[in-house]
Amino acid sequence: MGNGWRAFRRRILTPDISETSLAKRGFHRKSPAAQELLETVGEKFLLGYAHAVEARSPEQAEEWLERIPPQFRGFAYEGAGMGYGVLDGLPFGKSTNIAEFLAGPAAKHDYIVYVGVGWAMARIPRFTWPKATDFDPLLRWLVLDGYGFHQAYFKTDSYVRNQYQEKDFPWPDRRYDGYALRAIDQGIGRALWFVCGTDVSLVTKTIEEFPESRHGDLYAGVGLASTYACGVSADELTELVDRAGIHDGQLAQGSAFAAEARVRAGLLIPETEVATRAICGLPAERAAAITQEVRPAVVVDGDDVPAFETWRQRIAEEVLTHGGKKK
Repeated sequence: MGNGWRAFRRRILTPDISETSLAKRGFHRKSPAAQELLETVGEKFLLGYAHAVEARSPEQAEEWLERIPPQFRGFAYEGAGMGYGVLDGLPFGKSTNIAEFLAGPAAKHDYIVYVGVGWAMARIPRFTWPKATDFDPLLRWLVLDGYGFHQAYFKTDSYVRNQYQEKDFPWPDRRYDGYALRAIDQGIGRALWFVCGTDVSLVTKTIEEFPESRHGDLYAGVGLASTYACGVSADELTELVDRAGIHDGQLAQGSAFAAEARVRAGLLIPETEVATRAICGLPAERAAAITQEVRPAVVVDGDDVPAFETWRQRIAEEVLTHGGKKK
């Protein structure tokens, strides 16, 4: 009975795989290879989501997730983060799924699981959103990265083509409602890698349509996606750095974040190395290490920006100091 109910829950809660089709979404198709890559990412994301909502326990979900190839396993954990986030938001059942997942199998995938929780928040009523205090005070902003990605991916006309921004965003704290929009922009930038089909020229042209004040955070998201999802050559990445111009630091910060997410989870792939060398001027493991070397030991939010933003700025500075584009 239990197994049957969980399989049924998986069927009714898991979005249809067609939702990740570039044609269905109206996204740019640069090449068959790029299309296959991005659609496989979507497929594995939904598989991870399905595993979470069907599994008897986080340990069983982990068993299934670990069967997915390293290149795509992180996306599956992101999907599982969304799945558990949705389960926590349901009016029945337990509300500690995310906490148990992060405390156990997903501990080394925390960056990407936080992003998955943001996907869930975009799908469940606001009164069921998790409390910000349930998350690491530094990393919780990654939840809004996931929220922004979801909105740009599924509401592309509003969030990308019309550059819509929500006002007075309530999470995690109204004190930083302005920075919440910036964190959401980082997710929108990450989504642009998918919306534009990994086409560097189209990505950068699309960013130029946004107000200039939003460019830095959008480029940070692009840096993360281009390094984590990959899909382009070293020459294309060099072009991306050139086009980013004064935002090369934010681009490099996003790339370093992606490297750390893969290194920490044991999912480093050759494409990650290509990306960090092109964007950061550093090997992937060195770029990843910088994120931890400048990570604050104690999280103290400032009056204007949270500690997360100060951390990002330090990462950008350190990466450009030790790597960066050679003039």
